[in-house]
Amino acid sequence: MLQTLAQCIETFGSKYLIKKAIAEGRLFRIAKGFYSDSKDVSETSLISAKYPKAVFTMNTAFYHYGLTDTIPEKYYLATERGAKISDNRVVLKFENSDILFLGAVQESVNGATVSMYNRERMLLELIRNKSNLPFDYYKEIILNYRKIVDELDMQFVQDYLPQMPKADMIRKVLEAEVL
Repeated sequence: MLQTLAQCIETFGSKYLIKKAIAEGRLFRIAKGFYSDSKDVSETSLISAKYPKAVFTMNTAFYHYGLTDTIPEKYYLATERGAKISDNRVVLKFENSDILFLGAVQESVNGATVSMYNRERMLLELIRNKSNLPFDYYKEIILNYRKIVDELDMQFVQDYLPQMPKADMIRKVLEAEVL
């Protein structure tokens, strides 16, 4: 189980006892400030633990939901504006704080429970970011959304839409390309 330094101090009692547990092989240092009782911790778990106020989005979510077969090279995270994350494994997408957690759900990814936008929110994000995506990638995902449109909770889409930037544009594209 992945733990922060503070959680380890609570469990073991002191930094000295943490070092002793590491020396005995009962605990492993995974990254600065993060420890685990197992040597093998998924990178997804570590990213999620390092940035608990971030939500997995865009390419990471599209791949997780099976909407594309393109494996993302980096993790895409939505954070509040002004968040300071400097990690070359992460692509940041800044979001207004009032919609940051709109549509965020807990998903299991590579054995880790992470915060990720649901498929309905990701449909809106796809359309909202259409101009920033390669055309073929966008079309692949839109075609896959058309296949699962009956599985989506359209009430969520209707609830999220008025709160999103570019709501009118998203509505028009949604009606023309998906529904």
